[in-house]
Amino acid sequence: QVQLVESGGGLVQAGGSLRLSCAASRNIFEDNPMGWYRQAPGQQRELVATITGSGRTIYADGVKGRFTISIDNAKSTLYLQMNSLKPEDTAVYYCAAAQAGYWGQGTQVTVSS
Repeated sequence: QVQLVESGGGLVQAGGSLRLSCAASRNIFEDNPMGWYRQAPGQQRELVATITGSGRTIYADGVKGRFTISIDNAKSTLYLQMNSLKPEDTAVYYCAAAQAGYWGQGTQVTVSS
């Protein structure tokens, strides 16, 4: 079993930045694509960004050029750098190795206008 623990969420003004972290209890990144997802109130969970063990990344259209997903294998940690935040980025953000069925508990990001 693997535990994923997110941190780094909070309240920020529009245009600001946050960096989310996702610490894994053991390194699963080489064998599992990792992703950040988010769920806003009343909406379905959506994919924000993914990264494979080889470093290939995919971003949702709404975050391209603003968000960057990365991995530090030495620290068994997944990151999401979020810049130029907008109020519509407000959501609970989850990290996951979705194909393996591992999900974190989520961290709240609130962007004020």
